[in-house]
Amino acid sequence: MEASNTIELIGYSASIMVAISLMMKDITWLRCLNFTGCTLFVIYGVYISAWPVAGMNAFVACINIYHLIKIYRTKSQQPVTA
Repeated sequence: MEASNTIELIGYSASIMVAISLMMKDITWLRCLNFTGCTLFVIYGVYISAWPVAGMNAFVACINIYHLIKIYRTKSQQPVTA
């Protein structure tokens, strides 16, 4: 497979992941899938030298990580009831 085909597949995969993430009811799944899409967009943006695409998606990926950490910390701090 040519490099241009591979990078196009990465770009399409990123778009699909972001679109699917926005259909999630569960915020944790939304953040995980959106993070994956953003990461793919960063790879895509760097490869085609589209720095605004790479930069903005890197920023959004960091926001997703921040919120995922917050979600998991909150879940781990909840008391266990029998």
